[in-house]
Amino acid sequence: MRLNDCHNIADFRKLAKKRLPAPVFHYIDGAADDEITLARSTAAFNDCDLVPRVLAGVETVDMSTTLFGKRIEMPLFLSPTALQRLFHHDGERAVARAAEKFGTFCGISSLATVSLEEIGRTISTPKLFQFYYHKDRAINRDMIQAAKAAGFDALALTVDTIVGGNRERDFRTGFTTPPKLTPSSLLSFATHPSWTLNYLLRERFELPNLKNHIRQGSNAAVTVSEYFTSLLDQTMDWKAAEAIRAEWGGPFCLKGVMSVECARRAIDIGASAIMISNHGGRQLDGSRAPFDQLAEIVDAVGDRLEVILDGGVRRGTHVLKALSLGAKAVSGGRLYLYALAAAGQPGVERVLGKLRAEIERDMKLMGAQSLADLSRENLRFR
Repeated sequence: MRLNDCHNIADFRKLAKKRLPAPVFHYIDGAADDEITLARSTAAFNDCDLVPRVLAGVETVDMSTTLFGKRIEMPLFLSPTALQRLFHHDGERAVARAAEKFGTFCGISSLATVSLEEIGRTISTPKLFQFYYHKDRAINRDMIQAAKAAGFDALALTVDTIVGGNRERDFRTGFTTPPKLTPSSLLSFATHPSWTLNYLLRERFELPNLKNHIRQGSNAAVTVSEYFTSLLDQTMDWKAAEAIRAEWGGPFCLKGVMSVECARRAIDIGASAIMISNHGGRQLDGSRAPFDQLAEIVDAVGDRLEVILDGGVRRGTHVLKALSLGAKAVSGGRLYLYALAAAGQPGVERVLGKLRAEIERDMKLMGAQSLADLSRENLRFR
């Protein structure tokens, strides 16, 4: 199987599974507990049908939108995800360059493997910094200042990770960051020599935005669940979130909002956007799918802040369904991580190209010349 054989997210997943050692692949692919929420986040779109308008005369479409005050060329962007250089040696560099080529936001995680300074210096597309609230206030202060200095356009505070989810696949495979050899993982690393040699011989793996403060993740191997539980501040509350918003001083988003009550409180503390997200099903298994929560949250707050649907997206039709319900934009992680693992920057560009083509084709089939033409009249729920 080669990159040219990948025509959808499922194909990229197959190729990523072939090219990655099992512990690394299952870190991308897995979720919490029984992984019910992971499956539901995509399946939720199947309960909603599209109703097209015909004879609309749509020869060209405009899929651009404005998010955090920045114009982007498509209503889909790359959600921030951690540890990307574990999946391909170019990591965030490849993802950011692909986002730049397609004129959309790229997201950079606190647990990124490329520095905020480098991304800010080399990438011109709009940039979102995803911020984890650590117990060590010096870490928090330094990361916010680094994102400001690097010219990031918005900050997203992740609010659903005060403890790590029960990611049982990681326990079974022995996945840690940085990776370590165990009896169960040795064979998988040995049978994926291309990945292993890239990891051993190229730029040293580290978490550059955190390495001056902590050893965990760069020099001391930990599971992601251990990292969250031991280093993130479990006392984080609305007062803390408001203080972060004030310190940041720019467009501010809460990532992980799943209820109308929390969406309303986000407005009260001055948030300009929320990301409806269950962290890819990796935290609280049994929680709702973002798409299932979208309509009621949009109805409650959609005229006062930007609502972003994050997670479960695998098709252009998923994007259109979310936009028809009132989302301002849609984001995802696995949809491009599989592609990154499969082929680096060309993989991410190919998946973005496939999704953009799907959105364009499906807008024409829906009779929608612009995103403003999409509405709930185009939807029927089963």
